[in-house]
Amino acid sequence: MLIVFVLFLFGFVAGLRALTSPAGASWAAHLGMLTVTGTSLAFMGSKWTALIFTVLAIGELINDKLPKTPSRKVPPQFIARILMGALAGGTAGAAHSVLGYGVVLGILGAVSGTYGGAWLRAKLTEATKSAIGAALLEDALAIVLVITAIRGAA
Repeated sequence: MLIVFVLFLFGFVAGLRALTSPAGASWAAHLGMLTVTGTSLAFMGSKWTALIFTVLAIGELINDKLPKTPSRKVPPQFIARILMGALAGGTAGAAHSVLGYGVVLGILGAVSGTYGGAWLRAKLTEATKSAIGAALLEDALAIVLVITAIRGAA
């Protein structure tokens, strides 16, 4: 039952920050915490994949604070979150021989994280009176949750 939650959680994180989840899953695969060798997602264990996702995730964390960044719910951003949730959930699923479940749960998590994250961000902005402060709190939450997902999947 824990793996179902973990696969969903990888997707949920992608809903908060699209690239944090695949970056975390890729590092976990590269470091041997998720064994994906011999699966269709073996490339996620590459050092280069982990580095590329890390650079992209850092860029996303910066871009998210810019005033012209579109809503996470507009089609291009929403689709990217779904795809990244599927990839991260699928990576963790592949490590447990449940790739299909990982993809599906990653997608469901990404949808939940996208809408839940938008709601949370609005509430945090209201409470803190700071859009940047709310964004930084959401960044921290995404990082803590992806670490939790990795530990649960390992």
